[in-house]
Amino acid sequence: MLNKIMNFPVLAYLAVTGFYKELRDDERGLSGVVVTILLILVAVLAVALIWYFLGEWLGELWERITGLGDTEFQ
Repeated sequence: MLNKIMNFPVLAYLAVTGFYKELRDDERGLSGVVVTILLILVAVLAVALIWYFLGEWLGELWERITGLGDTEFQ
């Protein structure tokens, strides 16, 4: 039991370095990260385009509903 306790720091070090080595050498994880980043980018661009194209229409619709323009809120 004492040997296991004494070897624990060495085993922990080997586990951590082995994890990082496998993570560094694994190419499957990289593609998953790239796909995730690209999906987030596409989603943000889609929201920005929808906001840009529908913003004017929504402003006109809001003006019709309330009878107030953007400048009258200030």
